[in-house]
Amino acid sequence: MGTVTPFPLQGRAPSQIGFERLELTRILDLYGRMVAAGHWRDYAIEFSRDAAVFAAFRRATERPEIRIEKRPDLRNKQGMWALVNEQGMVLKRGHELGPVLAPVERRLMKLIED
Repeated sequence: MGTVTPFPLQGRAPSQIGFERLELTRILDLYGRMVAAGHWRDYAIEFSRDAAVFAAFRRATERPEIRIEKRPDLRNKQGMWALVNEQGMVLKRGHELGPVLAPVERRLMKLIED
């Protein structure tokens, strides 16, 4: 028979961090627009105990061009959202996802104009 996984109890830390449906929808919408503009071609999602990471690639063989990280432990400090570039530098950090994605969305507008 199958294994039954117990429902997590209130107050206990989750075994892994994940994206909520609205967050993932917003991220995948941006990804789709960047693919349509011909800039991104692949993505990866990683769920760990500390963070959920969405990485977007120009080519699958390269390092990710950007990473969108959700780290709930930083919620009360710097904000749980971070936009990280290819070299690992934090480009934007915040409490809300929209303003963190703004630099990528602005770049998308420039890509479409050219």
